[in-house]
Amino acid sequence: QVQLVESGGGLVQAGGSLRLSCAASGRTTYAMGWFRQAPGQEREFVAVIPWSSRSTYYADSVKGRFTISRDNAKNTVYLQMNALKPEDTAVYYCAAAPLVGSYYYTDRAYSIWGRGTQVTVSS
Repeated sequence: QVQLVESGGGLVQAGGSLRLSCAASGRTTYAMGWFRQAPGQEREFVAVIPWSSRSTYYADSVKGRFTISRDNAKNTVYLQMNALKPEDTAVYYCAAAPLVGSYYYTDRAYSIWGRGTQVTVSS
């Protein structure tokens, strides 16, 4: 069973940047996604990338500010977050799915999850 471990979270001022990483314990051809969950809110989709990196999908709230990428040789997926806003504050989770299906924006499409990393954006 592949395990996912996120890193790179922290405290940053509004307008700043962070890069999250998600390392998989083994080689995987899964599509990889990022979700986030703010206190008192439901977990929401952020971005997804297939194994081929041929296409990427983003939530409207992060489009133009966040970039998802992956390095298959390192079994790692990244989320570059720029122009951060206080409303981006959340625990960010990495997740793996067999492919980027029609419901890529729902957490039920993903079968493997990391434990999350906290991102806090101060105003």
